[in-house]
Formats: sequence, C-alpha cells, structure tokens
Amino acid sequence: MMVAETRPTTLMELLDHAAASESTGLRLLDRRERETFVSWQALRVQALKVGGALQARGLQPGDRVGLIFPTGLGFFTSFFGVLAAGGIPAPLYPPVRLGRLDEYHARSARMLGAIQARMVLTDKKVHRVIGEVIEAARPELGCVRVEDLDEASPADFMPSPEALGLIQYSSGTTRDPAPVALSHRALIAQASVVLDGIVDTFPLEEVGAHAGASWLPLYHDMGLIGTVMPSMLHRANLALIGPEVFVARPAVWLRMVSRYGATVSPAPNFAYALCVDRIRDEELEGVDLSCWRLALNGAEAVAPRVLDQFCDRFAPWGFRREALTPVYGLSEASLAVSFSEMRSEATELRLDRDRLELEGVAEVREDGDRWSSVGRPLHGFDVEIRNAGDVLEEGHVGRLWVQGPSLMDGYYGQPERTKETLVEGWLDTGDRAFLHDGELYIVGRDKDVLIVRGRNIAPASLEDFVDSVEGVRVGCSAAVSISNPDGATEGIRLFVECRKDASAAAQDAMPDACKDAVLRGIGVHIDDVVVLKAGTLPRTSSGKIRRTETRTRWEAGSLQPPDRVTPLRMVGVTWRSARAHRQAKDT
Repeated sequence: MMVAETRPTTLMELLDHAAASESTGLRLLDRRERETFVSWQALRVQALKVGGALQARGLQPGDRVGLIFPTGLGFFTSFFGVLAAGGIPAPLYPPVRLGRLDEYHARSARMLGAIQARMVLTDKKVHRVIGEVIEAARPELGCVRVEDLDEASPADFMPSPEALGLIQYSSGTTRDPAPVALSHRALIAQASVVLDGIVDTFPLEEVGAHAGASWLPLYHDMGLIGTVMPSMLHRANLALIGPEVFVARPAVWLRMVSRYGATVSPAPNFAYALCVDRIRDEELEGVDLSCWRLALNGAEAVAPRVLDQFCDRFAPWGFRREALTPVYGLSEASLAVSFSEMRSEATELRLDRDRLELEGVAEVREDGDRWSSVGRPLHGFDVEIRNAGDVLEEGHVGRLWVQGPSLMDGYYGQPERTKETLVEGWLDTGDRAFLHDGELYIVGRDKDVLIVRGRNIAPASLEDFVDSVEGVRVGCSAAVSISNPDGATEGIRLFVECRKDASAAAQDAMPDACKDAVLRGIGVHIDDVVVLKAGTLPRTSSGKIRRTETRTRWEAGSLQPPDRVTPLRMVGVTWRSARAHRQAKDT
C-alpha cells in the first residue's frame, strides 16, 4: 500500500497530490490517434482558473452544475473547476445518438431538474445541439461554454471530506437514471481500494508510470471513478480516447494499450466481444499486448465464451489469459465491490441449470452451464445474499446486499428511494447473486429476470448465444417475457438488431437461427424473435440495453429505428437549438 505520504481526503487534495508530478498526466487521443498531453500539474492550474471564473459568474458552494462534454480536456478543467468553486459536478452524457435527439433532450432535462442544477457547463460543439435541453431545464445561471469563461483569479475552495464531491447518475437499466450522491470521502476510499489492490498484487515496476488506457465515457463511474481517480492517486499517465472512437474502430483501443504500455484497461463484456467480431489482423501491425496486466471486465454480465474468444483471438499479440479479470460494482457503491484474482485465470463454475432456475440453488455439475465468478469483495467490503430479510447460505440465489467504505450518501433529493435502498448501513443492489467458496457470482438484475414456466432465467444468459448468428449485431439483443395466448403461461420474446451489411438471406434466416442458437446453447425455447434495424433498441447512457423499455415500446407500437441523420437535418437541429438557447436567456 501507499504509506510514504498522507493520503488525500478530498478530490481537490487528490488534484494537488497528482499535480506534484510534472511528468505525468493525460494523453488525449483524437480520431486520428494524434496525442495531446496535459500534465496533472497543468490541469490543476487551468482548473483553478475555471473555478475562479465560475465564482465570478455567481456559482456558490453547494450549487449543482451539469457537465455535458465529450472526452477531452474541457471535461477535466470543468469538473475540477466546479469543485474549486465549491460546486458539485454532475456529469451527463453528451448527445452521441443524433438520430434520437428528442429522447435525449427530454431525459437530460429531467436529469438536470432532478438535481436542481444551477448551471450547465459544456463546450462549443455540444452547445450547438442542446438548446432544447437548456430551455426545458432553465438553470438559473444558464448554459456556459467553457471556452467563453473570462480570465479570473484562481479559486481556492477546500471542501470537507464529508461534503458531496460528485453526483453520478446510475445507468438506469430498469428505470430512469438516479442521481447518486457521493461524498469526497467515498470517492477517495474507492480510488484507494482499487489502487491498493493493484499495487499490492503487482510490483511497482510492472505497473509503471503508464498505468492506464481507457475509452470509457467520463460521465460514467467506470470511466471517471474507476480509471481517472486511481491514476491520479498513483500519479500515473492515463491515455484516453472517446467511446465513439472505440465503437467505430475498436482496434484503436488495443493500439493505444500497446503504444503506451498500459498496465490496466477496463471495459464491459460487449467491448471484448466487439473486438473479436470487428478487428482485422492488419489493424494490429506492430501491436504488443504483453504489457496488459489487468483487462478488467465489468458493468454488465460476464460471458465465459467471450473471455475464451478474446483470449484466443489476441494471444498472437501477447495477450495473457490471466489478464482478463471479471469484476463487479455499481454507482451506489462509487463503483467496485469485488475483483477476481488478478494474477490467475478467471474462476468459473459449471452449474445445473434446472436447479439454478427452478430452485435458486447453484449445484455444480461436470457437464453444466458455465458461470464466471466476479471475485471476492475488496478490502473493507462485505456482501450478503438475502431473501425476504434472511441471509442465505452459500450456493443459494437471492438479492445481493453490500456494505463498504464508499457507499453513496443516498439519491440526491429522493429520501424515500434512499430509505428503500440503504438500510442500516447496507446497500440493496437490486441484483440476484450467489456465493460459492467465498466468491461472488451475479445472476442478473432482479427486475429483468424472465419467469417462464416456473424458471427464473437471466436474460443475458441467452442473449449471449445469438451474437454468433450471422447478421446479428454483437451485444445488441434483448430478451423479455411475454404472455402466451393461453394466458396461463409466459414465454420469451427476443429482440435482435441486424447489422447494416447483413444480406437479405441472413435477415430472413435470423429468427430461426437465433432460436436454434439459444436452444443449443442453454436449452431454452424462444417463442418469438423480432429483427430490428441497427440502433433501434433503447439504451442507457452507458450503452446498456433497456429491456423493460424495449418491451413497453414494442407493446405501444413505438419501438422505431433512429431518425436518419443528414446534413439538412443537422442544420435544422442547430437552428432549433440556437432558438431555444435564446428563449432560455430571454426568460
């Protein structure tokens, strides 16, 4: 552990701590992989000036500020600038799905309203299209482009460890995103437990000064809290690309890891599957992945099949199987709760599916279905599996409860929901799970579970098998329960998006092929398969499929593909946005 100096207790102290190094900082890569380097020290200087400018505009301690930025320097100077002025930053996702701007405007306005944001900070590019968000939310101090801030004396506000340091919106897979209120103390505790776990496992010379590389969005906990903050605590370099760059060209991620000798780089399961599906050999010329010690896999269900495929695909470029490390966490715990063993191959079990789904019992069977462990609780964390308040023995499926040093203060402005989720120091995660030999296994979100003929089926366990079907977009399927015509039983409807380059023959064959893939994979019968155009499935800000909303929209006849984005349409979008900005200012 780091014991040579006193640990920071707030995010401003964390910035001061990182700025003690002149040689390390952020390496920001654009679409062409051109680098802009900004040291932690230079970032601190710029952030304090932004904080002074915000104070000059009337920002007061405790004011909530919505941050709407792509990955870039503007996000960082604004995030720490808000903190330097005494405000509370609340990162929101930028409008990346331009074909669904109406949905984006409505949801973002609700998120700003929920925290009574007094100001919104953004950049010139995003400002052009979010006018309707600002008109609906009406922040008292308006929407400010960070480029337009005047020069000002540096701010020097120093918060207490118990003050709020961040409002982190949850993904919102089964309901609207919730404003998770996280204290400085909780955020530093989370960064510390993650970093300590790494440096206690790997010698410092293995971690090195080029510790991190990430494409994860900065408005999401895994990108900001799990990647940026530990890098600052370690005074390490961190290389970043935007998530839109990764989705368009996944090979850029692996080239970035190789280019900077990154030791740690996390991603959700779909990212590893996308790499297998999309990266060509010629895109990896000169790439060496032997530096990659921790390829953390979290934020969604971990599929053992995907782990196998990724390891086999990229072993020729030096990727080690033991580097793939399944983890578990959630926004309400500031992020990480458990890590798999970092120097060993991921642990998995083969389980009797009938007993798991019918009785909620994890019985090991030699020829059973594969389930990946997400490891043991991190230092200071405890977990319990409960059913109706009773703590269950190992091997029994129930609701996962968590206790630890980085739990949220609550949901901002939502005391009743907070009381339902935080009970006597324990957090109800809403996930179904079980323990085996002290290791945690996640079965799925409680509200997403498919109850079919007495079986409790996790949607992800069958969605995974359709990724290999010709024409299906990887990671773009949603399984929901439906009422069968007899009215007495439930069935399963599977929604799948087809690739834009899928042939007509592949699209015609897709329903039967998907049914066959799931039946062969886990013996589950799919009653209906709906093939959708790319981009149709509703998603959370972090890219997770919203299954409940998918079913609701389908039943209402409103599950439609995104609008086609054309230059003419974008002219209309920017014109309406500019008009909305003017109307918001006038009133």
